[in-house]
Amino acid sequence: MTALQLNAELFRAMGEIADDETLIAKVVKYVKKLAATKKNDPTLMTKEEFFRRVDEAKKGPVYELKEGETLDDLIKRVV
Repeated sequence: MTALQLNAELFRAMGEIADDETLIAKVVKYVKKLAATKKNDPTLMTKEEFFRRVDEAKKGPVYELKEGETLDDLIKRVV
């Protein structure tokens, strides 16, 4: 779905509960919480920050899976 379609769907859903003050209050509270989460999300970064971190990671040690080894095995081996 595009952002425009999602916006339209959001407003349709809001129209269904517009007369219920309790539900609207819950929606407002959740949207504020969601917006705050986005601002504090440590996984969000600019393109430049992402590639800077990739370049830094390239300087570190390299680990490879051995034949028959699972990702869990590798993690246990290197941690």
